[in-house]
Amino acid sequence: MLLLIHNFLHYLIEVLPPLLIGFVISGIINQFIPENIIEKYLSGKGIKPILYLTFLGAVLPICCCGALPLAVTMHKKGIKLGPVLAFLVAAPATSITALLVTYRVLGLKTTVFLFCSVIILGFIIGIIGNLIKYKPKDSEEPDICPDCDQEEANCNCHKGTKNAIKSILKYSFIETPKEIGLMTVIGLLIAAIVTTITPIGNFIKSFLDSGVSYLFALVFGVTTNFCATSIPPVVDALVRQGMNIGAGMTLLLISPITSYSTILVFSKKFGLKVIAIYLGVISIMCLLAGYIFTLIS
Repeated sequence: MLLLIHNFLHYLIEVLPPLLIGFVISGIINQFIPENIIEKYLSGKGIKPILYLTFLGAVLPICCCGALPLAVTMHKKGIKLGPVLAFLVAAPATSITALLVTYRVLGLKTTVFLFCSVIILGFIIGIIGNLIKYKPKDSEEPDICPDCDQEEANCNCHKGTKNAIKSILKYSFIETPKEIGLMTVIGLLIAAIVTTITPIGNFIKSFLDSGVSYLFALVFGVTTNFCATSIPPVVDALVRQGMNIGAGMTLLLISPITSYSTILVFSKKFGLKVIAIYLGVISIMCLLAGYIFTLIS
């Protein structure tokens, strides 16, 4: 029990800073990004919104827990599912900090291949996301201003610096946590349980041939959610022990973008069909990227 609590607190401490950053950025987006900007650049079904949000996600210094509230907010603002999924892949999979750590630990070739794979993966999942026909499981009701009982988009209560800050804080730390906070905590608890009870070390030493390495990387990556900055040292250690380098690339890609929080929140909002397609495409593409990396290494 003590180990479980320790692991849960470890995950909580690790994700809390980017999660808070994600909440604040969500509040700023909700308050200041005009609807016409969303409609002009990000709300269409074409390729441009997918590219914009893929590259934006790749450079923002946030992990899956920080990207999740941003993705939910973007969808509430009218952005289509495809660009949102593209962002949800690219944002946690890499960042400037993660790329620097990867370069330091695994070298330039791995870093360049990882970044290119993230961009391609985000683009492909974005296109597929736009083709998915789905019905949201929970209806999106407009936010009502408590001061004038009108839709917040139409009221004048939030003009001025003081009211703007108040509105940002309310959306960041009351409305957004209310929507995804419980699922995020449940996701962290599941990650802590898996980390506590899974005897990973002995398993790795016993099954390191090429085929099993890919399967291990896929299962290990999905069930134990490392952030993009913390996974390179893990991959380096596994590869040094004998795991296939391509399986290492698969693990680098899939672990940061398949968190329990993402799976739970998105299945709640969009249904099991969307999350099943999301996980299926992610798994296939990460395995393919790992195999290609083996061929060029």
